[in-house]
Amino acid sequence: MKINGKPYRTIWPTPDGNAVEVIDQTKLPHRFETLRISTMEEAAHAIRAMIVRGAPLIGATAAYGVALALRADASDQALEHAHDVLLETRPTAVNLRWALQRICSAVRNHPCDARADVAWQEAAAICDEDVETCRRIGEHGLKLFREAAAKKHGETLNVLTHCNAGWLACVDWGTALAPIYMAYDAGIPLHVWVDETRPRNQGASLTAFELGSHGVPHKVIADNAGGHLMQAGKVDLCIVGTDRVTRNGDVANKIGTYLKALAAKDNNVPFYVALPSSTLDWTLASGDLIPIEERSGTEVTHMTGRLPDGSVATVEITPAGSSAANPGFDVTPARLVTGFVTERGTCLATESGLRSLFPEE
Repeated sequence: MKINGKPYRTIWPTPDGNAVEVIDQTKLPHRFETLRISTMEEAAHAIRAMIVRGAPLIGATAAYGVALALRADASDQALEHAHDVLLETRPTAVNLRWALQRICSAVRNHPCDARADVAWQEAAAICDEDVETCRRIGEHGLKLFREAAAKKHGETLNVLTHCNAGWLACVDWGTALAPIYMAYDAGIPLHVWVDETRPRNQGASLTAFELGSHGVPHKVIADNAGGHLMQAGKVDLCIVGTDRVTRNGDVANKIGTYLKALAAKDNNVPFYVALPSSTLDWTLASGDLIPIEERSGTEVTHMTGRLPDGSVATVEITPAGSSAANPGFDVTPARLVTGFVTERGTCLATESGLRSLFPEE
């Protein structure tokens, strides 16, 4: 994707080959800055502080974090330490565990003097594969968009999304936003309702930033407006991403997704979830077993924005002394999901549906 006409991925090796560079997503949308990551500890901080976020990008960053750790120390102990430190940074997104297991398996049987290079190549492969995976998700999702648009007979297709599942959440393209980009590029008239997604406002800051940069018509709405818009017939379909899907089809995604799925079900609005296969957790039978990340209460009590003079400031919006709870995710039961959009195609949100696309699992 492009920013100011320049193509970007969300993570890329530096020219000297000694580090990777990422987009600092905590600065968006008011400032576009990149950050150099040279050590495993810096990679872990970037994930924990949400400088990088989104399940696929977390996994890619962790993979490079292992590679950077092995450049300093390629012993078995260092490998296990890097794995453990990075795994603890974010508990909900399963891509993190998947990427760490993959890169550790790739290097474990190599001699120590070769491990860093093998890990670096494997991390690059994870990134390249993510781009292709998201492109395929976009193509399969585009078919659903074409079908929905055909029912509108030339009128604008209204799509609602929650949080950010665009290219900023992946290495490129994105999951839920990939078919939106492809539909727009194909000339399908569409408009996107962007949930602000409190408390971190990743819809208002990141999704709106992405769509605006690409020229996609959109409006940011308060999270609680979604149900009203569905009742009024102003939403034709919903599509979101996910951080983890259990084998029965339950979906963990940014807090507030469950409420959107309930409203969609009540108003007969299709509710799709776009995901790469690396987000599937076959080890868990249902969503009630997913660990839900509890984040800092300051994300609820404080907000960051741009002041009239152009400066950016963080302000407190709650009374002094009021505490806040901040679960980062909720679980949407499979019964509320119309279908999944994966790199292998679409399927029902059931175990049999998932196994029809991934029989090897």
